[in-house]
Amino acid sequence: MHHPGPPRFVYVGDSVELAPRAPDPDAPYSWRVISRPDNSTTAVGNTPVIHLTPDVPGVYRVALDGPDGTHTQTVRAVSDPRKTAQFCVSTDAVARDINGTNPPSVIGQFNDFTMGSHFAQSTDNTWKLDVSLPPGEHEAIFVFDDSFESCVSTTTTVSGPGRPRLRLDGHRDGDTIIVSATTVTAPGGTEPDVEFYLDDRDELSDTAVTIDGSALRVSADALPSLARIHAVAIGERHSIADTLIIHDAVSFERPADPPEWIHDAVIYEIFVREFAGPDVDTTFEAIERRVPYLEWLGVDAVWLTPVVESPTRHGYHITNFFDTASDLGSRREFQSLIDRFHAADIRVIFDLVLNHTSRDHPSFQLHRAGVPAYDAHYERVPDASDTSSVNWSGDDAPGYYFNWTRIPNLNYDSLPVRDWMLSVVDEWAPLVDGFRCDVAWGVPHGFWKELRDRLKARDTDFVLLDETVPRDPAFRENEFDVHYDTDLYSQLRAIGTGSEPAPTLFDALAASRRQGYPSEALHMRYVENHDEERYSTECTAGALRAAVAATLTLPGVPMIYYGQERGVTDQRGPMRWHDGDAALTAFHRRLIALRTEHSALRSAGVERVDCSTISGDPNRIVAYERSDETETLLVVLNFGQSPATVALSQSTESTDLITGSTVRTDDGIHLSDVVILQAR
Repeated sequence: MHHPGPPRFVYVGDSVELAPRAPDPDAPYSWRVISRPDNSTTAVGNTPVIHLTPDVPGVYRVALDGPDGTHTQTVRAVSDPRKTAQFCVSTDAVARDINGTNPPSVIGQFNDFTMGSHFAQSTDNTWKLDVSLPPGEHEAIFVFDDSFESCVSTTTTVSGPGRPRLRLDGHRDGDTIIVSATTVTAPGGTEPDVEFYLDDRDELSDTAVTIDGSALRVSADALPSLARIHAVAIGERHSIADTLIIHDAVSFERPADPPEWIHDAVIYEIFVREFAGPDVDTTFEAIERRVPYLEWLGVDAVWLTPVVESPTRHGYHITNFFDTASDLGSRREFQSLIDRFHAADIRVIFDLVLNHTSRDHPSFQLHRAGVPAYDAHYERVPDASDTSSVNWSGDDAPGYYFNWTRIPNLNYDSLPVRDWMLSVVDEWAPLVDGFRCDVAWGVPHGFWKELRDRLKARDTDFVLLDETVPRDPAFRENEFDVHYDTDLYSQLRAIGTGSEPAPTLFDALAASRRQGYPSEALHMRYVENHDEERYSTECTAGALRAAVAATLTLPGVPMIYYGQERGVTDQRGPMRWHDGDAALTAFHRRLIALRTEHSALRSAGVERVDCSTISGDPNRIVAYERSDETETLLVVLNFGQSPATVALSQSTESTDLITGSTVRTDDGIHLSDVVILQAR
């Protein structure tokens, strides 16, 4: 079925990409506007993939004519909350002399980190850029001389409310099905209204339902075998839409919610080509022989960095999506590795790269060489907008992010590309238990929604993890199960360097609510990954253990980056097997075990606990409570280099669950880095 999918919700002025699903590259597709709000002049193009840009608030309905008939798509446009804001960088903040240089390129989430699209102007010894941004804190990078060796990051804050939140639930009352929407008012906002939308793919008619405020009612007799109900909360801003599926008028499904198993999982990221150590080549067989270590460590899932063909050690420059990398091993050996993980009750998350290819991929080479069949496979930008020093073939340049000239962006306006990437998904999904999706923010939302529906129809336990940096709640809307928590990552770094006090980690947790993530959303908590410097190399001595404990005792899905537990200091250095930090490994293993043993550490809520510092630096100490219906635990973290003694406002047992030592005396609670205590 080529229907483009569920209703879409956007701000006025934003472009929403609409495309046929399961596209046939050789079939004809055309779009037309059926209805639009009064005073709107919005139109659509005559291409298979269109970009609808609403110009006034209201409901837009467009039709897709395809080989399997006509399909209707609904788009709800909400008033634009953005305001003009300014990013500023003083010339004194640049590490070198920039007199006489060209205006710096400015990149950020507002332009998808695309060089050459926005340039700052100099006024009074300050480089400035005005841009329209929604309420919240935003970061930008000023890149001088098109070199990231001469760049400065800065932030600006736009006043205004956060986003409201909404949840749908259903129940049956006699012959009536009732779908109820529970809303949470946005921080700084007013109580939102609820709007319900039926799914254009279903046979449920608007005339069959009645809506009364936050409730939708429909007779069980009027329901088709499957009905999808969507709703959005609209205040000063709109919420992430929620969806409820009604099956045969008797059961309800929340399709956006993550699988149960990932709620309790600990993920371990393996940078594949360094995992065997410094003196041997890492292969699938070499990793398989080391699975007992991960089994002993206690992790539940492994995320493997790319294992398909690539000329790079990190593997993200793909040259063949459909076969394993020759240096790692055969497809049969990869299957053997997966089987071994599964035998150890460890799930496998495959690193899926769909935003780009290597520029050494044959498709890109044919594209730049002018072969007509590949003309639209990659993004094209005017040569004048290209800030690289590459002498690209032709009179334009490929699209790419940052300074990533070796990995050009695929063009998702091309049906052959969409069909190609869906084939990649179909190739690997049957083998593994989930995808970590590289540069998820560079691929259209509509494609991710299609990919999710495609995968969940086969296996509801399949997990989707997004790399969206900085994180964006839009990817929660029927797209991804788990999200990079860039806020907590950054805050733990700031605490570890001493630039922020330890209690500010609660600010990072609160950011999820302000940004509009629903309470059901899961966030991946981490202190390191393959794109970041090791925590211990950037932060003060002693801070790593507290930061690691935060990721393993706060709500969310903790992720351990290979070697983090062995004292590896190089970002992508070889695993330290014979000379690793055994005490640090034991610390990680004990925290994983405690998280497995104590359901309170896997619960959703966290409460800050007041504590007073008797000795030690109070800015380096934070305490919180983790509880469920069975128990309450108190976690105390010391990010300082010296031991501390603290007094808690709550009564606890005396024994630290990590070490088994007595840490509470009449003088207070004594800790070097972390203690976990049972509440009395």
